[in-house]
Amino acid sequence: MTADLAPVTPAARLYDPRLRAMTVGIVALVSLLAFEALAVGTAMPTVARALDGLALYALAFGGPFAVGVLAMVLSGIWCDARGPRAAMWTGVVLFVAGLLLAGSATAMGVLVVGRAVQGLGSGLLSVALYVVVGQAYPEELRRRVFAAFAAAWVVPSLVGPAVAGLIVEHLGWRWVFLAVPVVAVPAALLVQSGLRTLDVRAADRTPAGAVARIGWAAAAGVSAALLHHGGQQRGALAVPLVVLALVGLACSAPRLLPPGFLRAARGLPTVVGLRGLASAAFVGAEVVIPLMLSRERGFSPTAAGLVLSVGALSWSLGSWLQGQLPSPRSSATFPRVGLACITAGTAIVAVTVSPAVPVALGVAGWALAGAGMGLLYPSLSVLTLALSAPGEQGRNSSSLQLGDSLLAATALALTGAVLAAGAAPGPADYAGMLAVAVGCALLGTLLAGRVAAAPR
Repeated sequence: MTADLAPVTPAARLYDPRLRAMTVGIVALVSLLAFEALAVGTAMPTVARALDGLALYALAFGGPFAVGVLAMVLSGIWCDARGPRAAMWTGVVLFVAGLLLAGSATAMGVLVVGRAVQGLGSGLLSVALYVVVGQAYPEELRRRVFAAFAAAWVVPSLVGPAVAGLIVEHLGWRWVFLAVPVVAVPAALLVQSGLRTLDVRAADRTPAGAVARIGWAAAAGVSAALLHHGGQQRGALAVPLVVLALVGLACSAPRLLPPGFLRAARGLPTVVGLRGLASAAFVGAEVVIPLMLSRERGFSPTAAGLVLSVGALSWSLGSWLQGQLPSPRSSATFPRVGLACITAGTAIVAVTVSPAVPVALGVAGWALAGAGMGLLYPSLSVLTLALSAPGEQGRNSSSLQLGDSLLAATALALTGAVLAAGAAPGPADYAGMLAVAVGCALLGTLLAGRVAAAPR
């Protein structure tokens, strides 16, 4: 018997009385996950100085990411076997415990452990929330839920670093970690109030292949951490570390992603692949843009950051738009249009490497790429749930997020390795890295028609 949740009576709106508390709760939890992921980067230099922990600086970022990879797989297995309630609450408890441990740390090693516990909770929670959407919301509302998820990430991306900076300056770095649990627990209670209305039937067995999947997830997590570490190195050490990590991911990732992922088989394998390609393209360009603008066009860090904010805002707008438009006849429409926008927008950004091209054109291009991400992400999340049987929503949701995380991490590591290879990257280096991002998005555009499952 597989875990199953009987959906509530269909509601016309996300904030219908039957869904209001759950909607507020899950969006708040996603916002907190986003804020913490973004705020830590602002606080960590101060943390490293205060705890004399510069040697463990990279591990404070790579550790949670690696543990999160394992947690996503565990959460998918758990949700399919027992429903999302236990996985969600365990994720919240570990997330809060990790924050409290990190916020009270007196040594960098303790903070790293706290960050790892936090990453374990985040991975469990992120997948469980997807399953909650799949099992508690009627299909016609899911695009709007995932649009709200996108907005819940965009707002922290705009204000999170600034708010974290103010907290560090006026309250101390510890409150970047200690303030979040105050909101996380009430938000989880709101979700729990909605889950009580659902009929949960526990499975009598663990999904087939779960133990092997956990083992491969551990291998992927270690490889991801090594990739993260190698991408931050400079000199000759970076290349062998990145290569070793890529070999590890090449061996482990296919065991965690849907069969047929590497050959873009129709249906779910292509859906997961498109999410990963879009993430690699967007993240790969996002790390290059501020560096290019500051070195080649003389932009201040604030001005370069504002350009990235344009992409975040247009991402939110694209997400809102796809939630308001009627469902297209073809399931490939939103993914194809979204990836085409990312391709065109990133290509426009790439031409601004030339001093003869106005920067304003590049800003417009980045806005187009952001809008494409907004159209794409919620639609792929909805497709993942639509292509999943009730007992497979956890596994497939974890695959979607794993593909996203691993391909984005690969893009970041390779970009970091290229930047570390030379003392001063020039226009040709920026153009080359942006061309890779364009290529990823273009490949996704060409494959978008394969998101529809093959006829039986």
